[in-house]
Amino acid sequence: MTNLKAVYRLITVVVAMAMCVPVVCAREIRVGAARVDVYAPLLKGKRVALLSNHTGVVYGRHTLDIMLENGINVTTIFSPEHGFRGNADAGEKVKGGVDAVTGIPIASLYDGRKGMPSAATMERFDVIVTDLQDVGVRYYTYYITMMRLMNAAVAYGKDFMVFDRPNPNGMYVDGPVLDMKYKSGVGALPIPVVHGMTLGELALMIDGEGWLDGGRKLGDRLTVIQCDGYTHGSRYRLPVAPSPNLKSMLAVYLYPSTCYFEGTVLSLGRGTGHPFEIYGHPDMKGCTFSFTPQSVPGAKNPPLLGKKCYGCDLTGLDEEAVIAAGVNFEYVADAYRRLGMGDRFFTSFFELLVGNGDVRGMIKAGKSSAEIKASWHDGVEKFKLRRRPYLLYQE
Repeated sequence: MTNLKAVYRLITVVVAMAMCVPVVCAREIRVGAARVDVYAPLLKGKRVALLSNHTGVVYGRHTLDIMLENGINVTTIFSPEHGFRGNADAGEKVKGGVDAVTGIPIASLYDGRKGMPSAATMERFDVIVTDLQDVGVRYYTYYITMMRLMNAAVAYGKDFMVFDRPNPNGMYVDGPVLDMKYKSGVGALPIPVVHGMTLGELALMIDGEGWLDGGRKLGDRLTVIQCDGYTHGSRYRLPVAPSPNLKSMLAVYLYPSTCYFEGTVLSLGRGTGHPFEIYGHPDMKGCTFSFTPQSVPGAKNPPLLGKKCYGCDLTGLDEEAVIAAGVNFEYVADAYRRLGMGDRFFTSFFELLVGNGDVRGMIKAGKSSAEIKASWHDGVEKFKLRRRPYLLYQE
């Protein structure tokens, strides 16, 4: 793949110049979980359920420990995809149990059951608190887990609180708006691939737009503890990896453009040190870069396990150029051309990730990444207007 990385660098830099995306250096950002003085009085005397995982940290300390130290009565822990400790594979079923440190029972929301928690579980608390570090991409499942608990809160008359955290991809909105006929476990709302909202803002929109079951609403029983010092132009570097295979900020920025390889026959680097930053296949032509996926923690059985793959290394790309390029299908289109497999290149999962049935045909027809991006422009602009009443931070 001679000079391909240089070509990609040129493409993304040109896009960045055209879009004139500013770089904002924010003052220190305090996440919602750090604002104990704000939320502790609101939780005093209540039994609390905490939806969190390894990302629920404040300066290296878990939110659960901070809540307990401040006299908040946490009676239940809910865990999302990857489990409470964040070490399970993507899509792996996670069992409930008991937190070994505090002895508080853990109810898994990623155990294969699709309904809401049991009545016995719901009787253990008065309010649900969510503290998760999302990455702002529609197929990243933390918001779906949050929405499931919002539905449970409405059904059982519970309060709901979000300890908000910055969205590392919150500086732009891009990608197809989900056609709801493709609704799935990796896409649950009519929002773009990159929605540009924090979980707190998205919770307000879910409630305000009547997207909960039956159009029911939490109303004033929904509270968001806002971040301090954050704007949508901020560059927020995550203190911990949000999930096992998003190992770097570059991976977080590339995720809206390379995750589509999950819906193809290629490897996107699971089972290596650079998932979402590389891609390849044993039969890829014209490539000198190679890698071999192995079984590792967080990727026990990755695609093309043990097979030498030839492909592209994106690890040297400039972060700001990747951000400016937004949702970029050039990587998938390049691999499609090189493999020459036709429809065998794709799986049905591709449409679930993309959220519509148009992009596959455009790639097959040889459309440029700019032409593909233009296809969702109007939908993105309409969404940006629709989300405006729910934004808590300066754009």
